[in-house]
Amino acid sequence: MARQPLGLPRTSPPVVSPRCWDTWQSLGMSSALEGVRRRLADLLEPEQLISDELEMEAYGRDGFSKNSVAVGLVVLARQREDVTATVLACLEAGVPYVARGAGTGVSGGARPLPGAVVISVDGMTNVNEVAPANLLVDAEPGVTNAAITEAVARDHLYYAPDPSSKSVCTIGGNVAENAGGAHCLKYGFTTHHVLGVEVVTPEGGTEVLGGDLVEVPGYDLRGVFVGSEGTLGIATRVWLRVLPCPSTVRTALIDFRSLEAAGTAVANIIAAGIVPACIEMMDEVILRAASEITGVLLPTQAAAALIVECDGPAEAVEDDMSAVIEICRSDGAGSIHIAADLADRERIWRLRTSAFDAVTTLAPDCMVQDGVVPRASLGAVLTSVGDLASAAGLRVTNVVHAGDGNLHPLVLFDESAGQADAATELATAISALCVSRGGSITGEHGVGSDKACLMPIMFSEDSLIVMDRVRRAFDPTGLCNPEKVLPTPRLCGEPPGRYRRHTAELKGAVQRW
Repeated sequence: MARQPLGLPRTSPPVVSPRCWDTWQSLGMSSALEGVRRRLADLLEPEQLISDELEMEAYGRDGFSKNSVAVGLVVLARQREDVTATVLACLEAGVPYVARGAGTGVSGGARPLPGAVVISVDGMTNVNEVAPANLLVDAEPGVTNAAITEAVARDHLYYAPDPSSKSVCTIGGNVAENAGGAHCLKYGFTTHHVLGVEVVTPEGGTEVLGGDLVEVPGYDLRGVFVGSEGTLGIATRVWLRVLPCPSTVRTALIDFRSLEAAGTAVANIIAAGIVPACIEMMDEVILRAASEITGVLLPTQAAAALIVECDGPAEAVEDDMSAVIEICRSDGAGSIHIAADLADRERIWRLRTSAFDAVTTLAPDCMVQDGVVPRASLGAVLTSVGDLASAAGLRVTNVVHAGDGNLHPLVLFDESAGQADAATELATAISALCVSRGGSITGEHGVGSDKACLMPIMFSEDSLIVMDRVRRAFDPTGLCNPEKVLPTPRLCGEPPGRYRRHTAELKGAVQRW
């Protein structure tokens, strides 16, 4: 594989890194954007540039917010050279930019700053190579997650990471957010399946991080890039590891009389040395809503249910599933249904995959939270989440990658009734709760702009400084997806440096919970 050295900008980059829109405008943002447009008009096809406000509206938001930001320009990239040209044009003009795939992220990672350039890689959809003997797929960033499995299905292979949005979310976005999914308990997250990434760097060059080999010597820059949320460059090609399809799969729907009992069963399954392909949990509220929209009838009135799936050689699968059922029964399980065939398995999974559609029937608005706690704390933390919701006068329903301890509390509210601030405060309290129990503010959705101000409750100032140094080593001008992941000043009058406002208050919340 040919490797290109890190490129250098053709012109000297600006030394000012924009911190807010007011400062930006004072630096002549309109003329800078016009310069980017003119330069790209000479390099790209006319249909690749979108500057109409109405057409750009959809690119000003992602799954995090329904409110769109006023975008400066949208570039529809078709190949790596288009991305490179756009980055160099933005670098010369001092204009911030953000890469975007399908826009399904729910942390604001692909949400641009006002007036920024959006580089859409959604049209880069080539699967360059399928190499079954090497268990490898070489694909562009606009290929959907599910399409990778489709590309290798005839060779009895599949791509293991499976976020709920796998039919529409793109591999480039999966790499940026280190996406997870139900089956990551056994098979790992995106980072465990990415062998290499071709990156257009913030300096306008091209570099291959990792490669098409299982191991590449030197610093693991591939590992640094995966999960960096688009702040260290733009992926234009990805080498992915795929796996042989398991010979046997067994799926069970197991209900419990309480969230605590279901959480205890999850911890005991893993403690027994059993690692199912996945363990998913849903509480009663979302179970009923999913049942109603799918028509999948539930056997009993359950406070919570687990979907447990075991895969592998037939004998091992049967042994594991038998042990899972025994543990669940000893922990107070009620009804246990094991899928009889593929159609029955798909019926069970429809309950889980329809959860985020079902939540729209429960309230006018929903805020999707994402945190992680140790498995042993899962049941108690879910009970505490319910207590927090009651104190806030709101409802929360839960969908959980239980095997990973990855919570998705769905905060239900009505913005038109003035409940948005209370919902935001509740979501913040849930994050603080997770950290206080030895967990994390996010498991798979990312930090983005949503949780950047929560980073100080999890990391020390020194740790954040180290992260900032890594970021600046890749992106010295700060133009590549700015104001994401790391906390930054929110007001133009604030001095440069880390954003620490409300840190003491948030740490107090951690201590309380």
